[in-house]
Formats: sequence, structure tokens, C-alpha cells
Amino acid sequence: MTIANIIATLEQVAPTAYQESYDNSGLITGNTSWLCTGALCTLDATEAVILEAVAKGCNLVVAHHPIVFSGLKKITGKNYVEQTIIAAIKHDVAIYAIHTNLDSVLDGVNGKIADTIGLVNTQILQPKSNALAKLFTYVPYGYVDAVRAAIFDAGAGNIGNYSDCSFGVEGIGTFKAAEGTNPFVGDIGKRHEEREIKLEVVFPSYLSSKVVAALQAAHPYEEVAYDIVPLANAFTTVGSGLVGELAAPIDELTFLQHIKQAFGLTVIKHTALLGKPIQKVAVCGGAGSFLIATAKAAKADIYITSDIKYHEFFDAENKLIIADIGHWESEQFTPDLIIAILQRKFPTFAVLKSEVVTNPVGYFV
Repeated sequence: MTIANIIATLEQVAPTAYQESYDNSGLITGNTSWLCTGALCTLDATEAVILEAVAKGCNLVVAHHPIVFSGLKKITGKNYVEQTIIAAIKHDVAIYAIHTNLDSVLDGVNGKIADTIGLVNTQILQPKSNALAKLFTYVPYGYVDAVRAAIFDAGAGNIGNYSDCSFGVEGIGTFKAAEGTNPFVGDIGKRHEEREIKLEVVFPSYLSSKVVAALQAAHPYEEVAYDIVPLANAFTTVGSGLVGELAAPIDELTFLQHIKQAFGLTVIKHTALLGKPIQKVAVCGGAGSFLIATAKAAKADIYITSDIKYHEFFDAENKLIIADIGHWESEQFTPDLIIAILQRKFPTFAVLKSEVVTNPVGYFV
């Protein structure tokens, strides 16, 4: 079992292509070719977590938050980031971060929050745009099924909860093979007409190279004609935040008490209560002020997130409740999510949860 195997499993669920532009998800220290002695899962990779990994015989730390967000010009140990990197390198511990890419998938961080609350009928609050493309290609009769199957296996043809989606229309293709070619059909130097199917499939843009390689491997022609067109369609299963419903509406104070107990909170910062039942709930783990307007547009009764600034609470405008439950508190179950992903694939491998509480915020009560 190598670190590359672990990373491949995580990125099947949350590809790094889904991370935000400011993020630094992926392998931060270490080498993918290392044999993995165990994985320690945590919200934050700190020096204490690295030393815990060493003590437990794990040479991989899988963290939600990247320990490095921007370039380090010097590594002298002058702050906690540099101290963590030094400890990881000194003890040959790989650090892998799975941050906003895990936030962006339906069954990711926000899905875990929704499950904790008990939401149903969940969907992405703000679907990602400009993340899809469409492949157009032309396949001779008798080979359409093989080509279609190959590009489906490469990750194309998924729309929402539907897979194997494609469209085909019949037409006549023409071509003339030049000297030195090896045409599948037709004669060199003569224009040939062939009954073909124009095949169309949608796929995530980041899979472009993989889809084209699968197409070319399965297609019988020496030269494969295809077009890839970027789409403006929203990617409904990838994006920011999540919105869902409670099985039945409940009053505001009862719901806030439910949140307090479910997340082990000592306090919830919130806007004015509106005197109406809660049923539609929007959530975003971590800092989520950028989705307040989207939550209002979705007609959520309450928006649960963290790191809301004073003036941003005014943006509720008495149209919903904004509830700030704390950054660490909102994402505290993410290590359990990472463990579940890995244990499904590697049920007998050592995947452990860090016992270090990395929350830097305390509450005096």
C-alpha cells in the first residue's frame, strides 16, 4: 500500500480539480511512492499532530486544512506552519490536504453536516459553473457501443444522479486517405462515405485528457475526429454549500437547541429569530459569509455556517436566520468523513483519528 493508493481513493471522491483557486489541497510533504504505514486523519495538521502520527506509527497525515496556503521563502521554525513542516520532513511524515475539494462535493463536508442535523432532499446550494465540457465525436456503425462504454468508464456521461447519458444521431461522414495512411475503411486516394453516429456526452472538464485517451483507444479509426466544447451549465452535484429540509418543521428555539447538542456547542451567534418554524436549512462548513445571499435566494429558513463578521449579520435582512456555530465546530466531523472514505476501500488498513484537539478558539462560560 503506497501513499499514492491512499491519495487516489480520496481523489475519486473529491478531485483536486474541484478546489478553489486560493486553496492548496494535495500532497504538501512526502512522496507518493512511499509505502504507507498508517494514516492519521485530522482537521488541522499541526506539529502536535505530526508527533502523534510518529508515536502511532503513521507516516501519512490526512488533514482537511492545508498547513501551507502560500509559498514559504524560509523554513526556520519561526511560526507554527514552519514548525509543522520541519517536524514532518524530519520524521518522514507525508501531509495530504483535502480542503475545498471535499467541501465542494455533495457527500463531502457539508453532506456530513447535513447528516448530523438530519436533513433530507439535499442539494448543492451554489453549483459550480464552467466545470463541464461536452465531447462530440463520430463513430462508424457497429462500434458505437464500444466507444460509448469506454468514455463512460473514463468518467463521461454523468448528469446529476443519472449515469451513462449520451445522445447519438445518424449521418454520413466523408474522408479521403492520403498516401502512407492505414485507413480502417475506404481506399487510399479515394473519397469515402461512411454511415456514422454523431455521439455527444457531457463530462467534468478536468477529465478531458482521460476521456480523449479512452475515445482514441476504443475508436477504430486511425484519425479520430472529435470536438470538446466548454459548457456554462451549472454542475449540480459540485459546488459550495448545501441546502436541504428537515423531515418536519420545528420551532426556532427547539432547532437551535438541536444544533447546540448535535455539535457540542457552548454558544451559537445568530441574528434575530423570525417567529416562524424552521424546515429549509442551508449549511456551509467553515467560513461561509459569501453564501448568505445565495441562502436567502434559496428561501432557507436558517443558514448555518461560521466566521460571520459583525456587519455581515445585517445581511440576513429578517429574511432568514444566520447562525454562526464556529469554524472548528462546523467541520469537527470531517476527520470521521475522511476515515469512512478510506475504510470503505481499505477495511483492514490502519486509518486512525487524531486525538489532538486543534481548535484554537476557546469560550469562557
